[in-house]
Amino acid sequence: MRLTWARRLLPLVFGLALAASIHGQSFGFAWWRDAQFQRELGLSTEQSARIDAIFQAAISQLRPKKEELDKQEDLLSQQIAAGADEALVTRQVDRVEAIRAHMNKMRTLMLLKERQVLSPEQRVKLNKLHEQWERDHKRPSRGDAR
Repeated sequence: MRLTWARRLLPLVFGLALAASIHGQSFGFAWWRDAQFQRELGLSTEQSARIDAIFQAAISQLRPKKEELDKQEDLLSQQIAAGADEALVTRQVDRVEAIRAHMNKMRTLMLLKERQVLSPEQRVKLNKLHEQWERDHKRPSRGDAR
């Protein structure tokens, strides 16, 4: 039973993750504020406000972490370019990946909290809307010629 739940949640976590992505949202917008999503999900004003509060709280913590991640990634790139000792680079990789893991955990928990605001029926509808949005906004892969 847990595995089934996890299989259903993971694609949404990665797909919606971003609603919390610092660079942009997976849906490309705050879906809980969108009139069509609100209508199709039957999202109440109170639900929308609760989801927005969850998002705002998470993003206020994620922004400084993203800045820290960027700085640590830059330092790692500099170390690699300079031919730094492997042990030094390894420690820096550990720092970078620890920040990234923390951010991913924060995003995942944010998404979980957002989904908990929805009823089971709304979650099913959101999954379908997300799948449709993904089809409509699919980016060509690197191998696709345009």
